[in-house]
Amino acid sequence: MNKVEEPKKPLAYLFITMIVLLLVMNLFAVPFAQQSKIKEVDYGTFMKMTQDKEIATVEIDENEIYFTSTSDKDQVYRTGVMNDPDLVDRLYDSGAEFSSDVKNSMSPLMVFFLYWILPILIFALIGYFMRKSLMDKAGGGSDAMTFTGMGKSGAKVYVQSTGGIRFSDVAGEDEAKENLAEIVSYLHDPSKYKAIGAKMPKGVLLVGPPGTGKTMLAKAVAGEANVPFFSMSGSEFVEMFVGMGASKVRDLFRQAKEKAPCIVFIDEIDAIGKKREGNFSGNDEREQTLNQLLTEMDGFEDNTGVIILAATNRPESLDPALTRPGRFDRRVPVELPDLKGREDILKVHAKNIRISDDVDFNKIARMASGASGAELANIVNEAALRAVRDNRKCATEADMEESIETVIAGYQKKNAILSTKEKLTVSYHETGHALVAALQSHTAPVQKITIIPRTSGALGYTMQVDEGNHYLMTKEEMLDQIATLTGGRAAEEVEFGTISTGASNDIEKATKMARAMVTQYGMTDDFDMVAMETVTNQYLGGDTSLSCSPETQKAIDAKIVAIVKQQHQKAKKLLEENHALLGKLAQYLYEKETITGDEFMNILNEEMAKKIPEKSE
Repeated sequence: MNKVEEPKKPLAYLFITMIVLLLVMNLFAVPFAQQSKIKEVDYGTFMKMTQDKEIATVEIDENEIYFTSTSDKDQVYRTGVMNDPDLVDRLYDSGAEFSSDVKNSMSPLMVFFLYWILPILIFALIGYFMRKSLMDKAGGGSDAMTFTGMGKSGAKVYVQSTGGIRFSDVAGEDEAKENLAEIVSYLHDPSKYKAIGAKMPKGVLLVGPPGTGKTMLAKAVAGEANVPFFSMSGSEFVEMFVGMGASKVRDLFRQAKEKAPCIVFIDEIDAIGKKREGNFSGNDEREQTLNQLLTEMDGFEDNTGVIILAATNRPESLDPALTRPGRFDRRVPVELPDLKGREDILKVHAKNIRISDDVDFNKIARMASGASGAELANIVNEAALRAVRDNRKCATEADMEESIETVIAGYQKKNAILSTKEKLTVSYHETGHALVAALQSHTAPVQKITIIPRTSGALGYTMQVDEGNHYLMTKEEMLDQIATLTGGRAAEEVEFGTISTGASNDIEKATKMARAMVTQYGMTDDFDMVAMETVTNQYLGGDTSLSCSPETQKAIDAKIVAIVKQQHQKAKKLLEENHALLGKLAQYLYEKETITGDEFMNILNEEMAKKIPEKSE
């Protein structure tokens, strides 16, 4: 078993402790040492010593008199103050020296210890703990606080394997694996590439959304390649001292050259590789680090045998000098997996848990449309946790389906009790979505409808699942989808003649889709194929910014409103024409709380079949 180490106390704790010790020393130790030398005498003894001219120094306070004798100046005496107007004159005549520091007088040895030795010891102790803390952060190196240790790269070096991950453990990214497998092949046998004059790229940039497996692919390269593998994060190059980042880059490449052929992996390279801007602070630490990295990757000195892998989800922010051929010659997209990729990823992660043999991974993959590799791994783990909570030996398909809903909408709120009116409103709302989708020809089939509240805040939802991969959307499909999104609000209007706050998320999605139709996809006659909006941070939410005049923005807003309003009226008309069917489906959902797509379609087909004879008559 691994030894569990006690958590280290933070450096701030040590500082606070030392400051408290200093305060205690000044408040108690020094006054106690001073007070222990003072001897109490009566006023008569003081008067007699004054007459005998035995007073050396004297200090008169408001209520006390402190004095020393000529025979022993280290001993301090104290007596009370009496009503004696001629006291000062008598003391002056006796030759006493008036002082304001008699009661604080200590022996030179005590002064030397308290004011010199003790503070030095305390600050030496603080320095020791600071040095020890920094050494621990630097990995325990003995030169962490020495000049020889500053600027070391601190890169982690792996040989042959990193956590046992291989290419077989990475699914859903076949194109990326092919690119990286070629690099591993070159490192194993460079002669067959050199025979034809081919050169391997100096750098490979892995780009894609978070959770798609960029770092895992790099670990798989480490597991496949029998060469040293240096791993470092971009943020580790950034230091407080100017020049330390560049020094770390030099040290990293020096170690890599010594162990060539090898692979260097820099995760989140955008931390040091951002575009250099035309400002006056061109001597900052990050820019120096970037300049050194550019030089090392493609300068006068050749780095034969050193291949750089880097990962980022913000490729648009990288400096053009860093991403040009000769530095990062190859860009490998690590995108969200398609249907087959999701199915393969689910199977890979399902090997780590006990799962029933009748699980349809294709169905689960279709339900998890748009999920990343990390989210799919979480879905499998949630299914296993659900099986444990229910005291079962293995996870089932129902567990997988519920875990998808948990990841998408959160856990079921078992204690949330809706009133009868609210529950009926939610039932009609969700049925409206499903019925509008089913009555149109360009929408995905309904998979599930539920009115059980979730921890995400949703009081219910309708799940639609495409039969296969869907890479393009036509104008008709987008309009039908907007109509489906407005179907919930339309159902409330048709049945109750009023509206509720439950459509807030539907409104947001419908507006976003209508805006994209107008500004990005050129799906309106008013603006034709003119891009009015640019997408930034493609892999981090896809933020957009308008690039047109205020007058055009006003026209865009009007067109968006017109599109959503038109589809809203379309959904409302469909539900009014099928009002009885809407009521029957909503009542069924109200009683069951959760129904499958098959149950929904069976009722729909039965009711539609009844209408056919009526029309023929």
